[in-house]
Amino acid sequence: MARFFNKNLKFIRQQKNISQQELADKLNIDRSTISRWENDEMDITIGNAIKLSNFFSIPMEDFAGKDLTIESNKTFDELEILFSKNKDLLTDEDKEYIKFIIEKRKREIDKELGENDI
Repeated sequence: MARFFNKNLKFIRQQKNISQQELADKLNIDRSTISRWENDEMDITIGNAIKLSNFFSIPMEDFAGKDLTIESNKTFDELEILFSKNKDLLTDEDKEYIKFIIEKRKREIDKELGENDI
């Protein structure tokens, strides 16, 4: 279907600790179909792609058009690089606060990925 769909499906499903069988049961399809989608052995229909997009609350354009395996860490990598380059300009209090904010946001995203169920 799209460049990243199969990779994203597997990544998001595993992030949410949902087995292929659980997902298949929720979507009323065979487990082997999920496996074939994830392994890029079978194309997904638009209808099933929409069901998955809705199930995981991920916009279709992101699910199909972005590599979500790196998107989830991209922002933090950029923030950490920016922090490293400018840490000499910051007070110790500022450094601690920025580190706290980065770590807090990482935990929030991990929690969102784990709780985004139907």
